Amino acid sequence: MIKRAFIQLSAGLVLGAAAFSAHAADITGAGATFPFPIYAKWASDYKGVSGNAVNYQSIGSGGGVQQITAKTVDFGATDDPMPGEQLDKIGLMQFPAVIGGTVPVVNIDGVQPGQLKLTGPVLADIFLGKIKNWNEAPIQSLNPDVKLPAAAIIVVHRADGSGTTFGWTNYLAKVSPAWKDAVGEGKAVKWPAGQGGKGNEGVAAYVKQLKNSIGYVEYAYAKQNKLAWTQLRNQAGNFVQPEQKSFAAAAANAKWESVPGMGVVLTEQPGADSWPVTSATFILVYKDQVKPENGKATIAFFDWAFNHGAKTAAEMDYVPLPKELTDKIKAAWVTTLKADGKPLLP
Repeated sequence: MIKRAFIQLSAGLVLGAAAFSAHAADITGAGATFPFPIYAKWASDYKGVSGNAVNYQSIGSGGGVQQITAKTVDFGATDDPMPGEQLDKIGLMQFPAVIGGTVPVVNIDGVQPGQLKLTGPVLADIFLGKIKNWNEAPIQSLNPDVKLPAAAIIVVHRADGSGTTFGWTNYLAKVSPAWKDAVGEGKAVKWPAGQGGKGNEGVAAYVKQLKNSIGYVEYAYAKQNKLAWTQLRNQAGNFVQPEQKSFAAAAANAKWESVPGMGVVLTEQPGADSWPVTSATFILVYKDQVKPENGKATIAFFDWAFNHGAKTAAEMDYVPLPKELTDKIKAAWVTTLKADGKPLLP
């Protein structure tokens, strides 16, 4: 049962009883592992205040796109924003939900979180298999005060179709011509080196288990698993730590409405404090809802998250969307979403 008669939209719109029915449906979503920690927390908190369940399957962005395309879930989630022509072809609406950062994580004896410094070109050469040992000059020269072993580097990457991989490879392609030419970017690529783990969870588990390994995960997974993340040199030439401040700096000048579906890619953004592998994660819903109650329940959940979940997102090292952006998203819900040719939300 919904405990509130309605939720007032900060855009000045009200979704009344027709939008938030007394018997709102439980909903299912699937996709990106990047935002799973915050979606799980939001879902738990939302059920506590509304009584309605949100069941989210953390299966990777590729799986999320497949599931929403097949109409087996109420919403899909992807960190690789869908292009406008594809959104139009399938009939989907896309909007960002939260912002976070992907970080390199390592398992090297004696190396503490945030101690090791790396650059994009060096990272690319590690993942290309060109730099094979931790004490090679390109790494050691960046870290003269860190004792690095003469040990082979074990590369860990995603084995599944992943928006985290899209952001990671998009970044490497921007900073390394060699990576761009040899591998390119995408949710799934042909990896030149290493072994794969399924989901952010799988990569984190492998890096935690394997000495002298390196992988990439969303920052919340690095903290939860007590992994040693690295500093990265950003576009401004500064070495920065992954943290909410540096993620927010990368997103500060994003021109969300310049791209269909607000599908802005936030890698290698300018700014003295910007984290270079920042990304938004996106929600996909059908513009024409065949199950209106499920559609309303989906929007009710994300409306609640935008209104009441920002503090929780920040506490979990994500960056909540600014109010001016959530106002625009809420207005777009009202004008875009339909059911039987009529507005889904009155």
